[in-house]
Amino acid sequence: MATFLYRVGRLAFRRRWYVALVWAAVLAAVGLGALKAPGAADEEFSMPGIESQKAFDLMEERFPGATADGATARVVFIAPGGEKVTAAGNKQAIEKAVTGLGDGTQVASAVDPFRVKTISKDGSTAFATVTYKVGANDLTDASRTHLERAIDQARDSGLTVEAGGTALESNAGPGGTAEVIGVAIAAVVLLVTFGSLAAAGLPLLTALVGVGVSMATILALSSALGLSTTTGTLAMMLGLAVGIDYALFVVSRYREERAKGRAPQEAAGLAAGTAGSAVVFAGLTVVIALAGLAVVGIPMLTKMGLAAAGAVVVAVLIALTLVPALLGFWPNAVLTRRARKSGRIEESGGDNGGTRWARFVLRRPIPVLLLGVVGLGALALPAAGLQLGMPGDEAKPVSTTERRAYDALAEGFGPGFNGPLTVVVDGKGAADPKGAADEIAEEIGATKGVVSVSAARFNDAGDTAVFSVVPSTAPTDEKTKNLVTTIRDERSGIESGTGASYEVTGTTAMNIDIAQKVQAALVPYLTVVVGLAIVLLLVVFRSLLVPLKAALGFLLSVLASLGVVVVVFQQGHGAELLGVEQTGPIMSLMPIFLVGIVFGLAMDYEVFLVSRMREAYVHGESPAQAVTSGFRHSARVVVAAALIMIAVFAGFIGESDSMIKMIGFGLASAVLFDAFVVRMAIVPAVLALLGHKAWWLPKWLDRVLPRVDVEGEALARRPEAREPAADTAPEPEPART
Repeated sequence: MATFLYRVGRLAFRRRWYVALVWAAVLAAVGLGALKAPGAADEEFSMPGIESQKAFDLMEERFPGATADGATARVVFIAPGGEKVTAAGNKQAIEKAVTGLGDGTQVASAVDPFRVKTISKDGSTAFATVTYKVGANDLTDASRTHLERAIDQARDSGLTVEAGGTALESNAGPGGTAEVIGVAIAAVVLLVTFGSLAAAGLPLLTALVGVGVSMATILALSSALGLSTTTGTLAMMLGLAVGIDYALFVVSRYREERAKGRAPQEAAGLAAGTAGSAVVFAGLTVVIALAGLAVVGIPMLTKMGLAAAGAVVVAVLIALTLVPALLGFWPNAVLTRRARKSGRIEESGGDNGGTRWARFVLRRPIPVLLLGVVGLGALALPAAGLQLGMPGDEAKPVSTTERRAYDALAEGFGPGFNGPLTVVVDGKGAADPKGAADEIAEEIGATKGVVSVSAARFNDAGDTAVFSVVPSTAPTDEKTKNLVTTIRDERSGIESGTGASYEVTGTTAMNIDIAQKVQAALVPYLTVVVGLAIVLLLVVFRSLLVPLKAALGFLLSVLASLGVVVVVFQQGHGAELLGVEQTGPIMSLMPIFLVGIVFGLAMDYEVFLVSRMREAYVHGESPAQAVTSGFRHSARVVVAAALIMIAVFAGFIGESDSMIKMIGFGLASAVLFDAFVVRMAIVPAVLALLGHKAWWLPKWLDRVLPRVDVEGEALARRPEAREPAADTAPEPEPART
């Protein structure tokens, strides 16, 4: 592989104009395809294999059109202190507001609370439901403005008016602020690392080109492959992350080879052959982690993982071709200012911060190892109490109208009103479907923890009924989860006496089922991903213990990051420092995202750092010397890459959405723990204790595993590697513009 990539690097350097034009043509082609492709459809979230999804599918089958995905808004009216909404003035103001809400061009209906009796027992609160003809993503700005204007007019009458629902949701996302901050910090880190504007700008430029190609391709294929507008979110984040990392590694190796006196073209080839090999295997581990998301069984998550895996593949191809090509345009620009001014490029073989840190760890491996493992283990302990859920409006800041509407409904109608359960009764096998539905509703209504049960609504055929169950506790409360379990556990006894069957669904039940399915999928996902990665690392390092150590270190860092997420977002310790106003269950998909993304980045750092140690060991250095050499050449690159990732992820902590905060905080913490504790401390400590055994591989396994030249042994054996290269004469510097 090293020889092949060496040739690719030299070819890209020599034919730089062709390579640059090819990538420009690819970007233009996919960009044009994205502009001409039909818009991405709104993907319906589905979770095959869970009861709430089966019940929802049954409702769609038996009640055609009843589960239409039109946007809704629930407008809550609260009377001034001591008054009732039924008072003449307040009632008139509410009726006028409802009439105004129903006048919108995209509005299907606006239900008067006095007609359907949606008024609290104390008369202080009422709410009206506004249903739209289109989904939330298709609502026009005019419709949203009309909703806001009607609410403001009702407030002018003296009522407190708040609103929630899908109609208020926005597709804008974080608005790009976090990405801009992350890129700005990345530029500063790269500038400090390389001491050259060109060296700092090149990884950013190539990463942006890669992200552009990936995102345009996703948009172009969105209609044909059924990709939603959210599919590319993970692809953009990871494409930017690994794009910077991989280009950073190749540029760093190019500078190192130039420092040894190599000619520019030869240095580009060697950088692609050695660092490029590490990039290929690092990229493969990320692809494995992302493609492994299919194990969870959520179609949307599978599409997101495959799209992100495609973005990583593009980043690898960019690093192997476009980066050497751009180095060909400006072969000396990426060098330090002193090297460019003096005209002499001296080999940097002296001590640096990485060397000094490696020697410190090698002198004290046991204390460093114990401190790292015990520290991360202590942080991981709270993860044992992890509770998964899907936070809703209750997790939003009180400054939002959605949160205030949620609180008003909970106060006026009870905490369970915001998360009613939907029971679907299939009476096809019953002699009296209506009588069976009434009996089931009566039995469920008598269950402890149920506040009320609505009247059953039947389909046209009269064989299927739907009714709502309001719990006494909030949607994310553990008691609500227990109530759903109880209703389902009592099913066999209730069904045997009626001849009908029933299933529980609704947003609350769906969130509970998703949390349980994701939790059950974590172990299989980890098994598949870590198992495949260990096999891949066995091929890379030709060692049995190094891959096992890499996997165990990753598990330790992930558990520690989950632990700190639980401490902050579930238990509430230090939550106010991050602007988190409401704590509760951790978002169901958070652990899966965390494992997938961090595993890929962790293996990046492992390959970048340990491959240089392996290279030094293969070339005759002792185990301790190999560790020091690895840190001398790669520690600065790994630190820079980790700081960039931490900056990118930490930027999301400043967003107002609690779930975005959670994801940003969790990913930033995981990268911090894995890069600086596991890879920079635990890894050298373990290698120091193992010595030669670290690179031991059973003979039978050595014969079975394919041999892939990652360390560049074939390049070192080339005759031109021992003699002055044919292209060592200084190449003319391109004309400056």
